[in-house]
Amino acid sequence: MAGFNHTGVNHAVFYLLGIPGREDLHMWFSIPLCISYVFALLGNGLLIFIILTKSNLHEPMYLFLCMLAGIDIAFATTTEPKALAIFWYNNREISLNGCIVQLYFQHTFFISESGILLMMAFDRYIAICYPLRYTMILTHSLIGKIGVAVFLRAHCAIFPIVFLLKRLTFCRNNILPHTFCEHIGLAKYACNDIRVNIWYGFFVLMSTVILDMILILVSYVLILCAVFHIPSQDARHKALNTCGSHVCVIVLFYGPGIFSVLTQRFGHHIPLHIHILLANVSMLAPPMLNPIIYGVKTKQIRDQVVYVLFPNQK
Repeated sequence: MAGFNHTGVNHAVFYLLGIPGREDLHMWFSIPLCISYVFALLGNGLLIFIILTKSNLHEPMYLFLCMLAGIDIAFATTTEPKALAIFWYNNREISLNGCIVQLYFQHTFFISESGILLMMAFDRYIAICYPLRYTMILTHSLIGKIGVAVFLRAHCAIFPIVFLLKRLTFCRNNILPHTFCEHIGLAKYACNDIRVNIWYGFFVLMSTVILDMILILVSYVLILCAVFHIPSQDARHKALNTCGSHVCVIVLFYGPGIFSVLTQRFGHHIPLHIHILLANVSMLAPPMLNPIIYGVKTKQIRDQVVYVLFPNQK
């Protein structure tokens, strides 16, 4: 690997190390990674198939869930195939353009998923606070426009990063101690001043993901206020139960990411390979577990999954 280090040049090719210091365990790491990825593809694919083919599931909550499942498949696919190629075939090489494309779609789908989770919180707010007007407010047309807006927001937020990275000269190093490319992780190997990259990345994080988290929290505060004003205990329990799956998915999506950021910021004594493993877990855990959560906690989906997988079972 020493031959990859040069100065005074602009690197066009980079090398992903996978999990540095644990190369002998790459094959073992790949087994849970591959299983999780396959489960994510099959689970979310089944979820999309069921929602699109069953007319009784063409309700706002399930249409948002269908979008979430599609994003989960795309999100996991941006990084995991390359990680498996590193672990199985030692295929570490990636071009600068390939690296930028990977991180572009990784960040775009991450922000898109955050946006869909916010819309699902809005959906639960309308369903509980304005049940009689629920289908009148969240029409299929509006849901489609919301979906387009979520994706456009993500692309518009991340697109400038392409130009911020392309302007840089990468002369320090071309060895990336990770399984995938990331914005600042790549930019820090440039000889240029990257303060613009850092501040823009911070602005994107605050104006999308952090803002979404705040609005989701506000939505659930309003939902709880409305629920506790319901006189019937059974009605309160039913209202809270409809939010259970969504709350679990929110915790699963934001939780590992927040934990990973905190360990990077304060866990300087934690070995590098632990940071990289945590990053891969945060990428794969939501896509793999989201279908399971909704399958277990949502009766309509659970019944349809049983019907599709076991058509002869009554």
